[in-house]
Amino acid sequence: MNSVLPPKVRPVASLDATQVRTARLVLCDLDGCLVSEGRAFADAAEFVRQCGDRFRIVSNNSTHTADALSAALRALGLNVAPDHILLAGQQTLHHLARSCPGATLALFASAAIRAEASRLGFDLDSPRPDIVLLCRDPGFSLSRLDALTACLSQGAAFWVANTDRAHPGLDGRPFAETGALLAAVRAVLGEIPFRSIGKPDPAMALAALRAAEVDAADAVFVGDNPVTDGVCAREAGVPFVHLQRKGRS
Repeated sequence: MNSVLPPKVRPVASLDATQVRTARLVLCDLDGCLVSEGRAFADAAEFVRQCGDRFRIVSNNSTHTADALSAALRALGLNVAPDHILLAGQQTLHHLARSCPGATLALFASAAIRAEASRLGFDLDSPRPDIVLLCRDPGFSLSRLDALTACLSQGAAFWVANTDRAHPGLDGRPFAETGALLAAVRAVLGEIPFRSIGKPDPAMALAALRAAEVDAADAVFVGDNPVTDGVCAREAGVPFVHLQRKGRS
């Protein structure tokens, strides 16, 4: 099928549904595109409304579940159904539940992600876990770092929800992300190997395409980070719209 959008990066300064009017599926990043520091950008609600059922969030967020984020966004005027939200932390848990049934898990994550892991049936209390999963853990500390590196030293497989070192605030100021915690692990253990399905890996974008039964050439990915969003789009074969809000690269 021929592409309905130019197969090149298109820079834009704001969200405008006319930019994606011919796309059958609109994939969009979250932080820096729709929201920042718990507030929605002025153009976000109308963009989501006009995209309608074509709209999907594909985010490296590893703190929330889709249900909780959907409710939080609704309070900001952004109506996105939970099944239209793909988040790196939650998606990684679901991937591990499918691919490693019965595995024990050491999980370094928010309370919401820990509750999701328990709901999926993971044993989170094994003294010698099969897998370590690192997400954006608000309670991360030196003692938790020591516990994590101990599990890895015992041979646990290492998964990381995403490698983003930071996400942008409203004024462009960076806030620490999962990749910053990964850097701490590597400071202790060196360049230890890990796996991740967070962006720039195309796994979440491809999952969204499969679920919607839309060809990559008939979709578009809107993101503010060419290193994560842009590479993810390219690897999935999806045209990329680079959102460059004023004051940001």
